[in-house]
Formats: sequence, C-alpha cells, structure tokens
Amino acid sequence: MSEDSLPAPAPTRTAAVIPAAGRGVRLGPGAPKALRALGGTPMLIHAVRALAASRAVSLVVVVAPPDGAAEVRSLLDAHALPERTDFVVVPGGDTRQESVRLGLDALPPGYDVVLVHDAARPLVPVDTVDAVIEAVREGAPAVVPALPLADTVKEVTPAAVAGEPEPVAATPDRARLRAVQTPQGFDRATLARAHETVTEDVTDDASMVERLGLTVVVVPGHEEAFKVTRPLDLVLAEAVLARRRLNDGF
Repeated sequence: MSEDSLPAPAPTRTAAVIPAAGRGVRLGPGAPKALRALGGTPMLIHAVRALAASRAVSLVVVVAPPDGAAEVRSLLDAHALPERTDFVVVPGGDTRQESVRLGLDALPPGYDVVLVHDAARPLVPVDTVDAVIEAVREGAPAVVPALPLADTVKEVTPAAVAGEPEPVAATPDRARLRAVQTPQGFDRATLARAHETVTEDVTDDASMVERLGLTVVVVPGHEEAFKVTRPLDLVLAEAVLARRRLNDGF
C-alpha cells in the first residue's frame, strides 16, 4: 500500500468526567454543593456547559451522588445543553477517587483523552479547557492548569489542638509553587493505570499519575476557574456570572 493510500489516523476523541457526588459541607446545610444555584442555575449545569463549550469534548460523564443519579439526569434534561455533546450520568462512590474511577469505567471505547473536572469550578473558561486538551494531544500523559501564588506560603507544624498557634517549619520559594485547578487532562490509558495502581488517598488525579513516576505538566490556568467552596466564593461567582451576562448581552 502506498503512502498516498494509507488511511488517515483516527481523530483523537475527548471525554470529560465531572465528579459531583460531594456534599459540600463548607457551604453549609442544604443540597449537595454541585446542585447549589448560581445565577438561578445549579453549579453542576454551569460546569457541564463549560466543558461542553469545547468543540473537542464530545462526551460528558457526570458522576452523581450514589442515591441521586435520577435527580441529576432530570436536572440535565431540564436545561439546555449543546446537542453535539453526549451526556451520561452514573452513580458515584463514597470518595472522590472512587467516583472518578466509576466515571472512567463508564467511558465507551474510542476516547483517548479524558478530562476530570470539579463540579465546584463552574466558571472555567473554554480557552483553559482547550489548552489542557491540546497539551495532552501533544504527548503529555497528564496536564493541569494552574496559577502562580499571590500569597507567601508557610509550611507549619500542625497544632495538636485546632485553633492553637502553629510554629512555622519552612517558607517555600513562592516562584516554584502553583495553585492547581481543573479540568485536569490525561491520556486515558495512563489515568486508568493510575486508578488501578494507586490505592492511597490523594487530593487530585494528577497526583496519582505522579505516583507512577510520570511527568505531569502545567499550563496556564485562569482566575475565573476558582473553586466554589465557601459562601464568599459563591458571592464572587455570582459577580463573575453577572459581569459575563452584561458583557455577552444575555
């Protein structure tokens, strides 16, 4: 077969997994964090739309609370979502790590790039999503968006009693530190191997890939991709959303 008649390589397909099974206790009592309203719309819907805004993302898997999959399916059905993107809802587990693994297990064959995104980061811009995908497509096994730190960071010796003074153990060089955001992007096979291999608790999926001895690379994050964790974050998110609506005219 000549080079001219060789079949074109299959396009790289991207899926996103959004774990949304957490309760969000720091936002106070009420609905799970991902179902809290932001501008009259659940944060989860904002997060789903943010990932689906990327033309590279053709499938979004939402990992719902274990007893809330039907509610989340109804929620997705009730809101306008891009028709070119497929949406799947699966029940999650007791931990974020387990929920991501269940989301991975739900992915059909043919998706080579996987994004993992916090439902509590509802306002991530599409340019950030695209930058993560592009870096994975260019060969990085794992990619995280991140920002330089504005504050000096202190490493401390934790107090035996909460609220007690804590002695400073070290002051890391701020120039070498980054605040990590999501979506984090992965070669699918690498992420699946990490979830099969790493059993201890970690704070993000990229840490699992690091445990495999592979390189995780950083791309620029965005200040609007912040995590809505506390009531003040919700106030800021409402302000960002109001400004977007004013600028976009909707």
